[in-house]
Amino acid sequence: MMTPEELLTTTRTVRKRLDLERPVPLDLVKHCVQVALQAPSGSNTQRWQWLVVTDAGQRAALGEIYRRACHEYLDSPNAAAKLFADDPARARAQQRVGDSIAYLADRMGDVPVLVVPCLETASSELPAGNQAGLWASLLPAVWSYVLAARSVTLGTAWTTLHLKYEQEAAEVLELPKNVHQAALIPTAFYTGETFKPAARQPLEEVLHLDRW
Repeated sequence: MMTPEELLTTTRTVRKRLDLERPVPLDLVKHCVQVALQAPSGSNTQRWQWLVVTDAGQRAALGEIYRRACHEYLDSPNAAAKLFADDPARARAQQRVGDSIAYLADRMGDVPVLVVPCLETASSELPAGNQAGLWASLLPAVWSYVLAARSVTLGTAWTTLHLKYEQEAAEVLELPKNVHQAALIPTAFYTGETFKPAARQPLEEVLHLDRW
C-alpha cells in the first residue's frame, strides 16, 4: 500500500512502459472510474460521462486520429523535444519526453483500454465565460481516475492531442452533440518495477506569498 504522498509523487505519465499485450480487467477500470466519481463537481452537477473503449476496431480508429494529430505536433516548433534548447540538462529531459510521445503516437490504438472522460452540457455549444469553472467540474475527476489507476498498478497518460480532430473522434464514439471530450487516457498495466518522483523546479522559484 502506498502512502498518499507516495501516490501523489510517483504517478507518472506512462508511454513506453504501457504493457500492450496484457489484458486489463474491465472491473479494474470500473473501480477507478467509481473512485473518480467522488471528485468535486461545481454545484454538485456531476455532468461527467466516461467512455471506456476496449473494442479493437474502436481503439484502432481513435489511435489513428491520435497518431495523425501527434505527428503534426511533433513536427511543430512547440514539440516537447524542441523546448528549452538553451538549457542542456533540461533539453536532454525534453528529448526523452519527445521520444516517448513519438513512441505512443504509433501505438495508441494498441493500448488495451482507452478512457475518454467527457463533459455533458445543456446544448451543443459550450457556455460563454468561466471556462475554468466549467472544466473544473470534470478535470479533478480525471486526475482522480489517474491516481486510482496508479494505486492498482495501472499506468496512464493524460493526452489531448486527438482533440485537434475532436469531431472525428466524436463520430467514432457516436457522441451526442452536447457531450464534449476532455482527454484520451490510455490505460494498461505497466512493465518494469515502479516509479519515482520526477525532477521539478525548486519550490522557491514558484511559490509567492501574499503578492507576486
